[in-house]
Amino acid sequence: MKLIIQIPCYNEEKTLPATFADLPRQIDGIDEIEYLIINDGSDDRTVEVARELGIHHVVSFPKNKGLAKGFMMGLDASLRLGADIIVNTDADNQYAGGDIKKLVEPIITGEAELVIGDRQTNGIHHFSWFKKRLQNWGSWVVRQVSDTSIPDATSGFRALSREAALQMNVVSEFTYTLETIIQAGKKNLAISHVPIRTNGRLRESRLFRGNWTYIKRSVSTIARIYTMYEPLRMFSYIGAILFGLGLLIGLRFVYFYITSGGSGHIQSLILTAVLLILGFQVFVLGLVADMIGSNRRLIEDALYRLKKMEHSPSAK
Repeated sequence: MKLIIQIPCYNEEKTLPATFADLPRQIDGIDEIEYLIINDGSDDRTVEVARELGIHHVVSFPKNKGLAKGFMMGLDASLRLGADIIVNTDADNQYAGGDIKKLVEPIITGEAELVIGDRQTNGIHHFSWFKKRLQNWGSWVVRQVSDTSIPDATSGFRALSREAALQMNVVSEFTYTLETIIQAGKKNLAISHVPIRTNGRLRESRLFRGNWTYIKRSVSTIARIYTMYEPLRMFSYIGAILFGLGLLIGLRFVYFYITSGGSGHIQSLILTAVLLILGFQVFVLGLVADMIGSNRRLIEDALYRLKKMEHSPSAK
């Protein structure tokens, strides 16, 4: 069984040596361990440092594409290299490399296809009180929309089986962490989580500029991905709210019409009509989106089969 540990890197010449030194060299149940760097348009010595460290594989973007694109490029490269299990970790040495053994164990035993490392964020000292609350809230929302029980949805420390990696299709340009959990939940993959340790902070996060940026981008990502996988439900909720408001205002108009002839309340009647029409139109949009979603599922199935053939040993 072959394990590839992939590390997305953007200008990580200073932190990469510590990260690499912390990675395991052997794990029970794993025959081969190889290391892969995804160079996301670095303009420092990241690639040279990786080669000096003896890292087996380096794939590169000529320009910075972001974490989500780098993650998918790493999965594709790892599949091409024949990985049976793929572990993703960060180049800033945030995660304890020794816990990779815990990450891959449920996959080796066949209990899970995707395993997320739980940082237990409430115990991370360099996280502010507000950031801890954001992490908890975001993970709760992801659990609701994905029908999973992952306690730390934003953790980038995760392991995927070959089969799970073949089914991943990240469309977000912000981050892969939320989308892959929602996607895995909707595809009924076996998902698990294990408690992990974290190391001291070597540098500030580069993923977002501040907490409000994180909130805005995370909410938009969750809403977008959930709508992709549950369009009828999402549009039905919105349509029901609009239709319900229209009915309430309509009942209000009926009350005043019966008690006082409706004089002076014609605006309520107009608003009722507008809301009822909008609610119906949104529901119809949901039906159309659901039909488009059926086509997307067919396309994803075809893409999965294509990837499986492309990355099969016989195709090499």
